[in-house]
Amino acid sequence: MPPSASSTPPAAQTPRQRYRAQVQQEVKQAALAQIAAGGIEALSINAIAKTLGMSGPALYKYFRNRDDLLTALISDGYEDAADVTREAARRAADASPRDRLLALAHAFRDWALAQPHRYLLLAGTPAVAYEAPAHTAESARKVLGPFLAVLAEGRPWPAAEPLYGEVRAWVAGTPAVADWAAAYTSVADPVPTLAATILAWTRIHGIVSLEVQGLFANMGHDPATLLTLEIGSLADTAGLGSTATS
Repeated sequence: MPPSASSTPPAAQTPRQRYRAQVQQEVKQAALAQIAAGGIEALSINAIAKTLGMSGPALYKYFRNRDDLLTALISDGYEDAADVTREAARRAADASPRDRLLALAHAFRDWALAQPHRYLLLAGTPAVAYEAPAHTAESARKVLGPFLAVLAEGRPWPAAEPLYGEVRAWVAGTPAVADWAAAYTSVADPVPTLAATILAWTRIHGIVSLEVQGLFANMGHDPATLLTLEIGSLADTAGLGSTATS
C-alpha cells in the first residue's frame, strides 16, 4: 500500500482523516492533469500547490516528496486497470477461454488509449532516478489476475521450457507469486500458467506501448487487429479453444 494511503474505511475515519484523504485526492487529480497536458516532465509539486491554493511545504504534509506522489499515482493506475480487467472478465464469463482472453486484452488496450498519460506511468520509468517500490508489484498482479485465470485452462507447450525454468525459480524465491497464482487458479503446477501470462502481458504491452507512442502511424493497419492476431496466436498455442464449452 502506498505510504500516503489510508486503509481505514471512510465511514470509520475521523473528520481529520477524511479531510486528509480529500486533499490527497485533489493533489493526485492536479498531478494527473499536469502529466496529461505536458508529460511527466511537467509534474511540479510547487505548481500543484499553487493550483490548490497551498504552499509547497503544506503539500508535503500529504505526500513526502515527488516520488511518494508518483508511487500513489502508479498504484492508483494499477487499481483502476485491475477494475477494468475484472469487469471485462465478468462480462465475458460465458465466452470461450480464447474469447475471454481476447476480451481482457482489448479491455486493457481501451483503458490505455483512453488515458495514455496514466498508462505511460505504468509502462516504463516515469521519471529520472525514480524506482517504483516493491509493493506496486502487488497492484500490478491484480491487473493480471483475470489473465492468469483464463490461461490456467490452457496446456503447456514444449518450446516454452526455457521460460518455465526461470519462472519456477521466480516462484520458489517469491512466495507472494505462488500465493497470487493460487488465488486465481487451482492448478497443481502454476508455472506454465504464469509463463503464459508473462507472454500475454509482453505481447499486449508491446502493441499498446507502440500505439500509445504513435509509432504505428502511417503503417496502414489497425492496432486492434494486430492485438487480436497476437493474442489469438498465443491462445491457440496455449490450447485455448475458440468455442464455448458447455
